[in-house]
Amino acid sequence: MIFVLTYLINDNIMEFLFMATVVATVILFYLANGKPTKLIGLILIWTVLQSFLAYTGFYYDNLRFPPPVTLIIAPTLALIIYGLTGDRRKWFIKNRNIKISTLLHSVRIPVELILFFIYKDALVPQLMTFEGRNYDILAGITALIMYLLLRKGKANKRIMLLWNAVSLALVTFILINASLSIESPFQLFAFDQPNRAVTMFPYILLPSVIVAIVIYTHISDIMYLCSKEDNIL
Repeated sequence: MIFVLTYLINDNIMEFLFMATVVATVILFYLANGKPTKLIGLILIWTVLQSFLAYTGFYYDNLRFPPPVTLIIAPTLALIIYGLTGDRRKWFIKNRNIKISTLLHSVRIPVELILFFIYKDALVPQLMTFEGRNYDILAGITALIMYLLLRKGKANKRIMLLWNAVSLALVTFILINASLSIESPFQLFAFDQPNRAVTMFPYILLPSVIVAIVIYTHISDIMYLCSKEDNIL
């Protein structure tokens, strides 16, 4: 079925579906964290900035040193670390809705399907799909299961910690592989079909928004769970 759809869905539909996934990720993040309007405003500014840079071709030539793509990786990593420390840690522990933050990871299902489609358009290497080294769709599917278990009161602290740790490892693994597949001085993989999509609009928002929110949510959920004395959620 997926292979048939590959030939029926055009690039415009795929881009629309991707943007819908970005919007869904931000909305779920908003609902999972006590509806923080200022934080969402900053995310929207970051989204517009990265979209503008990609649309104008700023990230196109990553063979120079340092490669422009570092303006995605370094600030995003710094923001994640900042958001996990000090008063920000107290804030998310107080406001976190673990059910919705778990459901958020279901966005990885459409992301993985979209990656497969744009692989067929030679925008990403095979290793970034579930035909290659990307097993992240399993985290998206199991996120729905874990959400239902939480809703029914059948998921405890230990189960959620294990699931978050494994799912975090999955997204980190493919993030490293994807980063090392970009045409840059650091490229190690996929020389025949490199990772070009993440330097273009709208797919620039995959690493700069979706993956950043996914990683932050996993780490902060682990910290949230560790702060709970009761094993029952």
